[in-house]
Amino acid sequence: MTTATFDLNAPDLAADDYLVLGLATCFVKDEGEVHEVAVVEPIPSAALEAIIKGIPTSYQTAIATTLGAVLLSDPPQLPAEFPTTAQFCDEFVDRAIAAARTYKVRPVAQGHIPIGSSRSDFAYSIERKRVLNSQRIVKTEDNVKQHEYTHKVL
Repeated sequence: MTTATFDLNAPDLAADDYLVLGLATCFVKDEGEVHEVAVVEPIPSAALEAIIKGIPTSYQTAIATTLGAVLLSDPPQLPAEFPTTAQFCDEFVDRAIAAARTYKVRPVAQGHIPIGSSRSDFAYSIERKRVLNSQRIVKTEDNVKQHEYTHKVL
């Protein structure tokens, strides 16, 4: 059975291709304060397998769906299982397409969460906060001081 291609940017994918979406707890720094934000992100197969093995994660829950259920309209459709206050991650469409490809390459990973169901028995932890808008500012004082003869042949 042949299915129609999903998107001109992804001719190898169809609307019924498998996709896992996770509800992550992230943080945004605003005027010195940190605020909690619920973010919907596609989870690639390798990340899902690691999360299922018990590594700490910021994902509260994950649902298995199809690309078409989420991306057939513009803007993408928020799954009913997620709170209406949740927001999509940056570059959601591109990340969803990339994640769907990982499940095509590794179909064994689709067995962890059947389509239409969810899973939330993860090692949920926000001990290491995922701050979305943090910036690293490199200063001259951060440079490591070297001896004058470091690059000379003695």
